[in-house]
Amino acid sequence: MAFHDKALAALYSKPLFRSDTRAEAHDLVASEFAEHTLHWRAGTPDAAMHKSALDDISVYMLRYGPEVEVRAHPFDDFVLVHTSLHGGMEIDCDGRKLWIREGRSAVLAPRKNVQLRWSPRNRQMIVKVPRRLLVAAANNAGIGTVAPEPGFLLPPALDEQWKLLVQTTLASADQASPRRQWTSHLEQTIAAFIVLHEPAQEGATAPAIAPGHCADGNAGRGAIDALVGYIDQHLGGPISLQDLTLATGLGIRTVNALCQRHFGMTPMEVVRNRRLDAVHSRLRVDPHASVTETAMNFGFGHLGRFSAYYEARFQELPRQTQRACRRN
Repeated sequence: MAFHDKALAALYSKPLFRSDTRAEAHDLVASEFAEHTLHWRAGTPDAAMHKSALDDISVYMLRYGPEVEVRAHPFDDFVLVHTSLHGGMEIDCDGRKLWIREGRSAVLAPRKNVQLRWSPRNRQMIVKVPRRLLVAAANNAGIGTVAPEPGFLLPPALDEQWKLLVQTTLASADQASPRRQWTSHLEQTIAAFIVLHEPAQEGATAPAIAPGHCADGNAGRGAIDALVGYIDQHLGGPISLQDLTLATGLGIRTVNALCQRHFGMTPMEVVRNRRLDAVHSRLRVDPHASVTETAMNFGFGHLGRFSAYYEARFQELPRQTQRACRRN
């Protein structure tokens, strides 16, 4: 399910800024979220931000234009829920690596640091939720202390529910004089949604991954580290699903569930994206390298499919990546 055009139109009708100046874009985004460093890749900035707000919760649309890398301080007073409207984003949240592909959503609540790599022309819907609302929602649910995971993807089924909540929020904020009781109820519902669907809370009543395997978050994180470590060490050779089960010590169903929860994709899609990222990094470092040789060195045997996958992930062809780096 995509966001309804009417809901997006209500948000786009409330611009905060549009800028082609790097410093200005950084300062304006920092004033809404948190202090951060912003590293711009090749391309002219085409940054824009729109904002729609209720009493405490705000919904944003943010874009930068070219590829950017953001390193932000922890969010002390709020959490963010990102939904990719166009393109994808790679996130490292306190060591938890996530890929938010188009149409998917992730909750970010870093305690130490967060790094975000925006793909070119990426647009993100961002919902900013004060932590005090989460605390109140947890108390109402009888959970007690709120300590959200640093970062986690919403499963596809919850993605659809989240989008409906955000669309309702945008529609309510667009009313000339929304009823205070309704907006308060809506904000409480959003906070409860985040608290009750946080992986640790889901694991309190049912196994988070699969029966008998990795029911606690630490075990799941250990398995993810083992899986990613194995992939990165074998990027140039064949990797099978069986290899990943041996590397993690988990069954096939559990590895599949683990990758869906943490990455929003299948294990072999994770392998492919790690290979693509390695090719992308190599071409940026050496813009005169042979694309064919580089792709084959990182495990791609079918160059036609490789080019299609590369363009889908980075919104440009390998040669375009190289040309942009040579211009710089």
